[in-house]
Amino acid sequence: MNGAGSSTAAAIALRCLDLTSLNDADDEAAITRLCQRAQGVHGAVAAVCVWPRFARLARSLLPPQIAVAAVSNFPAGGTDIDAALRDVQQIVAAGAQEVDVVLPWRALQGGDAAAAEAVLRAVRQACPGLRLKVILETGELQDEALITRASVLALDAGADMLKTSTGKTPHGASLPAAEAMLRSIVAHPTARGRAGLKVSGGIRRVADALPYIALCRQYLGEAALQPQRFRIGASSLLDDIEAVLGGTAAPAAPDGY
Repeated sequence: MNGAGSSTAAAIALRCLDLTSLNDADDEAAITRLCQRAQGVHGAVAAVCVWPRFARLARSLLPPQIAVAAVSNFPAGGTDIDAALRDVQQIVAAGAQEVDVVLPWRALQGGDAAAAEAVLRAVRQACPGLRLKVILETGELQDEALITRASVLALDAGADMLKTSTGKTPHGASLPAAEAMLRSIVAHPTARGRAGLKVSGGIRRVADALPYIALCRQYLGEAALQPQRFRIGASSLLDDIEAVLGGTAAPAAPDGY
């Protein structure tokens, strides 16, 4: 990849980045540092993504143009609607703009699509006006048909974005899963013109993001490479983005992203 192409990809990754901290040991100091990093010399990220208990703090530390996202039903993706809604209520009360909810993928995998759908519809109803990203945990679903089923279920329930993974399992984002999700979006009668893709889990360098940028461009078009329809969830990716934009990163991928 040449320097201009690398910088273009890095700029896309920056403006579409959900800078994320979902560690068990997170505290207010860690979230404060995260919010400071979200506003760098090369520009701002799309959002920060945190635990619900830190959403209010993050909102107080960030300018309005950077969204606050927080997780629900995370990371296990259970079928307890009340537990998922407690997260959502905390997120809404904090003034956050986005909810990343884990689809009950084990229930879906076990044939109980109704239980998975019930959680998603309850969460959607509880956060009107907020962007809803549904985490499919595609690395655990594995089967393309099941990923497609999960995608359609999420879109039918009102998802604004399909997200690959929690980042808490051994298997994060993969190109086949992302492609199945994008195909589901473009085939959906009501979501094709509005829904988007979020990739997460294992994306640490701009070079890792390149094939996902290319896929999104292929299926949704160049105009979709904006935060409204494309996101990358990561914590360490920002380091490489800044290195590329600052001219200190070594080339890491061939031309033709």
